[in-house]
Amino acid sequence: MSGATLPAGIEALLVLPHLRVQNANAISSPFTHGFPSITAFTGLMWALQRKLTAASIPLKLHQIGVICHHYEEQVNDGYVKTFRLTRNPVNSSGQTAAIVEEGRMHLDITLIFQVKQVAGTLTDALSALDQDAQQAEWASHIGEIVARMRVAGGTVLPTRPWMATLSEDSKKQAASFARWRRQWLPGFALVGRDDLLKDRHRALCEQKPNATLLDAWLHAARFNYQPVTDETPDSEVPTASNKKLRWVDPDRQKGGGWTVPMPVGYAALTKPLPPGTVANARDESTPFVFAETVYSFGEWISPHRLKHVHELLWRPETDLNSGLYRCRSGYVHDRSTSASADDELPDFD
Repeated sequence: MSGATLPAGIEALLVLPHLRVQNANAISSPFTHGFPSITAFTGLMWALQRKLTAASIPLKLHQIGVICHHYEEQVNDGYVKTFRLTRNPVNSSGQTAAIVEEGRMHLDITLIFQVKQVAGTLTDALSALDQDAQQAEWASHIGEIVARMRVAGGTVLPTRPWMATLSEDSKKQAASFARWRRQWLPGFALVGRDDLLKDRHRALCEQKPNATLLDAWLHAARFNYQPVTDETPDSEVPTASNKKLRWVDPDRQKGGGWTVPMPVGYAALTKPLPPGTVANARDESTPFVFAETVYSFGEWISPHRLKHVHELLWRPETDLNSGLYRCRSGYVHDRSTSASADDELPDFD
């Protein structure tokens, strides 16, 4: 590869627009389905980073954002939906092999990576024309690499990535993001909403003082319908005949947004075990940790409602002291505004 294009500390975006993924994993955790886990995309980022290093592309991937344009979960419709399962070949004894349930889905997504120049690879500054040419070369090479990878276990159809440098000037950066986000419509960006879980836990504790965060997550992950009576005007005397009974979820009001329960990482159950001490581990050169899934809430929001590019990005965080490995979203909900009715869609997960 030729000389670098990004001065030290300058950020850029690597965008994989309308990436078509076939037969991706639709089961994101033991409790949720309908879209791959965000950890599947951070895992893709790490796998891609290793391949960029092997290809001598001096870029470091730091964060990733996901925008879904279309999804098609492979299920059979009915009162209760069931996955379309595949029949495996017969086993060695000639008998029918057991069916292992697996959820699959087709996706049309856009992936956005925050990238920086690898330290120690800077050369003389290039002209603006050379910078664009170098970024186009890197993006083309990355597109070829991604086409040979898997995204959430699904196969990828080739795409044409592009790169763009983020200006250090906040006004120019906002103008650029406003132009880019229009390219990502129609679609919905997945952002984190940890605040929803905190609010639900606080409200649930008013009714059940011993309620835990898990109780709050399970309560918020389902519809909690209650009968509500529409009273007649004060000038009339309410009777059984002039009251209308409706079943609603008081915690899911109109304008509350398209919120979904989702896994965001893992919590260690044990201390890291020495490499090679656990049988059948996939990597015998890395310490092994038994872990369980960490859950929170997310929201699907239209990109045009985001004000800054970092609001749609997720970053991986590791806390070795507490054994917490999770993804953090840069989105901060503005309580002064609410989603419009066109963002009210069925639950994704």
